[in-house]
Amino acid sequence: MGDSDSEGSDGEGGMGNVSRVIIRPPGVSGKAKRGQICFDAAFETGNLGKANLVGEFEYDLFLRPDTCNPRFRFWFNFTVDNVKQDQKVIFNFVNISKARNLFNSGLTPLVKSSSRPKWQRLPKKHVFYYRSPYHQNHYVLSFAFSFDKEDDVYQFALAPPYSYSRMQSYLNLIESRQQQGGEKKFTRSLLTKTLQNRNVDLITIDHVVGKVKTNRVERCVIRVIIILCRSHANASPASFMCQGFLEFLLSSHNIAKILRENFVFKIVPMVNPDGVFLGNNRCNLIGQDMNRVWQVATEFSHPEIFAIKNMLKEIDNSDSYQIDFVIDLHAHTSLHGCFMYGNTYEDVYRYERHLVFPRLFAGNAQDYASANMIFNADEKKSGCARRYCCEKLSDTVNAYTLEISMGGHYLKDGKTVALYNEEGYYRCGRNLARTFLQYYRFINVLPAPLPSEVRQKKRRPRTHNSRSRSKNRYEVKPRPKTTRSYAPISYTNLSICYDSGGSSDEGGFSPTRTVAPGSSHFSGYRNYRRVASCTMPCAGTTNQQQQLTHDQFALLRIKSGRFDLAQEPSLHDYGGKSKSQSPEKQTRFELPVNVPPKPYLSIIDLNQLTRGSLRVSSFED
Repeated sequence: MGDSDSEGSDGEGGMGNVSRVIIRPPGVSGKAKRGQICFDAAFETGNLGKANLVGEFEYDLFLRPDTCNPRFRFWFNFTVDNVKQDQKVIFNFVNISKARNLFNSGLTPLVKSSSRPKWQRLPKKHVFYYRSPYHQNHYVLSFAFSFDKEDDVYQFALAPPYSYSRMQSYLNLIESRQQQGGEKKFTRSLLTKTLQNRNVDLITIDHVVGKVKTNRVERCVIRVIIILCRSHANASPASFMCQGFLEFLLSSHNIAKILRENFVFKIVPMVNPDGVFLGNNRCNLIGQDMNRVWQVATEFSHPEIFAIKNMLKEIDNSDSYQIDFVIDLHAHTSLHGCFMYGNTYEDVYRYERHLVFPRLFAGNAQDYASANMIFNADEKKSGCARRYCCEKLSDTVNAYTLEISMGGHYLKDGKTVALYNEEGYYRCGRNLARTFLQYYRFINVLPAPLPSEVRQKKRRPRTHNSRSRSKNRYEVKPRPKTTRSYAPISYTNLSICYDSGGSSDEGGFSPTRTVAPGSSHFSGYRNYRRVASCTMPCAGTTNQQQQLTHDQFALLRIKSGRFDLAQEPSLHDYGGKSKSQSPEKQTRFELPVNVPPKPYLSIIDLNQLTRGSLRVSSFED
């Protein structure tokens, strides 16, 4: 996500947003007439520094850089009014600092109006991204637009804005819902204040009744999941994803209930409120990138990061709590889909455990882009949240950066790009919550559901009235009674080898290990024991009591190599009658040499599972 500087950025650091600026043609003064466009970005999350009329209907627009940092110029959000019916214009953004972005891959600006408040993407055929020789060979984003209503106020933005005020309104809304419902599902507290005295809220969901034993350390702890969001001001899609995650977690869904009852969630929905309010691209009020200062954050320059670090250290040093996840939500401006950035570790066990969650998340999210997933220990990213948490916190912590594209994701054909909307971002947050349940079931912290608990296929209610049909035409006649006979089955050349010599990828069993408490070497082979108990000659039994059961074609019996139906036609009468077997033709079974034990989760098992079912190296994706 490296940003490159553009030339000619000197002096732009002090440029503010335009405030009700009317652009008149040269030599024209006086009261503004209809068609002389009025630009405005003096509102929350707004960004537009300057507008120039360069032709009869063409305007050059300059983005305002981040406060105290002229490097970053990419986010834009402004309004246009005082337009004329069917007026056509061309807008050129001429000072974008990030040359590598999604405008080369189908991304287009958003637009809405006062009469049509839903955000819509501009058609791709009207948007162009190119090097302009008229602007010192810089990259320019140009798009054509036609205003169809004179009284409307039109708003253009890079992505759907999610302001600080909207976040506060949403938190107030769910608080009022909780008070009306009577059931307390979460607690809202003030983590700290920003440099401009804005609130950094902390949402805590804690309904854990009993403590859960860890697999690695024999101590009872409560597992904690930390979610951070909006470190960068332009990452509005991450706020929609965080809201989708929070809404699902507070809902009455069965998965949400299980998660609330077993784990503690601490969510910081907006880490950088000042930058969001000011309409910056990445930085806070003093021009600091909030995802690059974790190792040097102080109480006076970065109070938000400083408070979050203290919270993490307090939980990590507690004897009652254990941090399992720290996930930082971001929006990506150069890649499609959603994906994760992770860390690399010298400890092989920790690295393999670190690979599990992204692979499970990829199975839940159809828009997951495995090719964009990266696991590294880059020193340049040492100041980001995931690098700091993996180095300074306990080795039980899995720290990730979850990215979602500002553009869209590829469909199954691998060529078509479906652009995201707000619902798509909400869905990604819900998928994140579902993955937590699968992960904890995978490591045996939560029990797997019983078959009876699996949700059945939805059927039509009994109150549904079907369409009336002609009884004569669709009359169903009773089926004639016929005798049913079984077709002959012939097993020939069935030799199955069960040697457990290879890895799970090769079809073999796991290496021999200690039997888990309460398990048996014969787990999973009840059919074999049942057949053997019915076919082995026992004292005090007759030949008639040693008849074959319905398990005579069991796989382990075929595996013995001493059963051939073609050689023993008297075993079964295909007319439906069974015949007894003579003692000299009694089939005997020998105990298999290599019998896999019952699966039992331990450190060794998790390593074998990740080596086998998961792909060890993320580069294979």
